[in-house]
Amino acid sequence: MGQFTDICRINVKGGDGGAGCMSFRREAFVPKGGPDGGDGGRGGNVIIQADAQLSSLIDYRYKHHFRAERGTHGRGARKDGKNGEDLVLKVPMGTVVRELDPETQEPLYDIADLTHDKERVVVAPGGAGGLGNTHFVTSVRRAPAFAQLGEPAEEHWIELEMKLMADAALVGMPSVGKSSLIARMSAARPKIADYPFTTLVPNLGMVRAGEYSYVVADVPGLIEGASEGKGLGHQFLRHIERTALILHVVDITGGFEGRDPVEDYHIINDELKRYASDLADRPQVVIANKCDVSGMTGRVEELKKAALADGHMFFAVSAVTGAGLKTFMLACGEQVAKLRAELASTESPVQYDEVWERKRQARERSFQVVQEEPGAFRVIGTQVERLVVQTDWENEEAVIYLQHRFAKIGVDDALEAAGCRAGDEVRIVGRAFNYEGADDFEDEVTSVAAEDEPAESVEDIEPVDALAAAVDESAQQEGSAEGAEEVN
Repeated sequence: MGQFTDICRINVKGGDGGAGCMSFRREAFVPKGGPDGGDGGRGGNVIIQADAQLSSLIDYRYKHHFRAERGTHGRGARKDGKNGEDLVLKVPMGTVVRELDPETQEPLYDIADLTHDKERVVVAPGGAGGLGNTHFVTSVRRAPAFAQLGEPAEEHWIELEMKLMADAALVGMPSVGKSSLIARMSAARPKIADYPFTTLVPNLGMVRAGEYSYVVADVPGLIEGASEGKGLGHQFLRHIERTALILHVVDITGGFEGRDPVEDYHIINDELKRYASDLADRPQVVIANKCDVSGMTGRVEELKKAALADGHMFFAVSAVTGAGLKTFMLACGEQVAKLRAELASTESPVQYDEVWERKRQARERSFQVVQEEPGAFRVIGTQVERLVVQTDWENEEAVIYLQHRFAKIGVDDALEAAGCRAGDEVRIVGRAFNYEGADDFEDEVTSVAAEDEPAESVEDIEPVDALAAAVDESAQQEGSAEGAEEVN
């Protein structure tokens, strides 16, 4: 049997973005060439993609770190840097992708649930390329002497959890004959023995019965308390969540312990309900196995009565002799076909990739303000932090541009609402600066805001520079001497 891996943790990092270029056009007979710095290339994304051909996460058992390619820097003459190549990591259908807490390694939230072939989600976006100085030309800033730095990509840990994608799942107590049943029903060849927990990993089998074909999962045996994690309960129960039909196998003989089949039936159903309440409402077929043993007629009738009272279909079979299997397999095929048709009629034509991408972008746009100590506030959020790391803090124009961008996306308002006042310290990533107050800054930029729009914009960036006229004048004077400067 091949190795089965259904949960693992990996470290992913997108490619860093290339820096934008600060350059001016210098040619013969063109004494005052304008800015011509190209943009930096975007870093590659790390993408998780579902693949119907894969059946486990074994590729990530031993390799845990994955990096996408970085973008290259922009150059003069409006030459943009090259974007980094995306890194696509393939996983089985039915894989749930979760963000992990960097400190505790506990799951924070679900990033995506990949249930369709070729469905994909970006788990580590590449850093944005910095904009060249051509983007910051305005009616009052003719020679912008700054460009954006490339954005470093975020590195983080994610969890991949595979839940089987099967039409039906065989569940029941240990050693009730589930492995023998799947071996009889399909070409699957699981390990079979007469002691509990022979099956330690789920087995999948393709069943063909008449005009029907469907996939059955043999889930390792459950015990009382499985929903609380006893035995290997949680590891096994997760695989039942995906299936449309539950095939509940009961050993009608009671096994070595001489258990009551009806009591076993109720114990397993209670565990399913405790683990996930909707599992109790899932269509279920009850199978009394080992009916070839003599003297079981009374027990079969009792179990049948209990199953029918709960509204479940019932079949008495023998995995050893094959008795009753054909009828049971055909009935299951018919039920699976019916459930598939119901699912297809209710499923909307959703573009799942777009759903996951919209959720990711919404998470990036959100930010929060936290008071770390009296007079000191920290702003946390991907988009806000990106603007800070892309700013050249040695360039006054670039810093003023950042201040106005903060006002536009609501950072100033959020600081005011959190109780931040003029003179308080604001911390973002590794930077700290004194807050001047939203009202003061609005007054400073209002006079030029109307006419100070960029010729081109990326990510809706609108630079406003109260000192633009003065800086432009000095930049024009320096342009003749340093116009060929390029920042790579």
